[in-house]
Amino acid sequence: MNQEFRCDCPVTSAIDILGDKWVLIIIKQMLIERMETFKDFTDSDEAISTSILTLKLKCLESYGLVERKNHPTNKKTKLYHLTEKGLSLAPVVVDLAIWSDQNLREFNPIMRQTDELEFMKSNREGAINALKKNYKEKLAKTQYTKS
Repeated sequence: MNQEFRCDCPVTSAIDILGDKWVLIIIKQMLIERMETFKDFTDSDEAISTSILTLKLKCLESYGLVERKNHPTNKKTKLYHLTEKGLSLAPVVVDLAIWSDQNLREFNPIMRQTDELEFMKSNREGAINALKKNYKEKLAKTQYTKS
């Protein structure tokens, strides 16, 4: 599933993987909204199609950003979790949220204004650390097996 990279530039290489319309949304959904099943993603407000979701989850898995596991009580249901590599994108997600709030609100006046966003803006490092910590704690409580 790994793709060819278009050049040797680190930024371009990252964009080759993360610059897709859906990839960072899926990572944000996992990190912030705690989505972990295929149904969670397809039922979300972003309305990703099942074929695109399947492709993007496989891509994220192939690059080691996401792991697919069996649900502890229902082997037919797969759980998708961020790996350490995927979790290391927390600063990118936080920075995009802050940037968007500061630069796109005038173009998207219905953009949510949440306590979480205010915390990100006032304490970026604290927000990043809290997201990672909360994600890991939630993951530790879930018993699953690799699929």
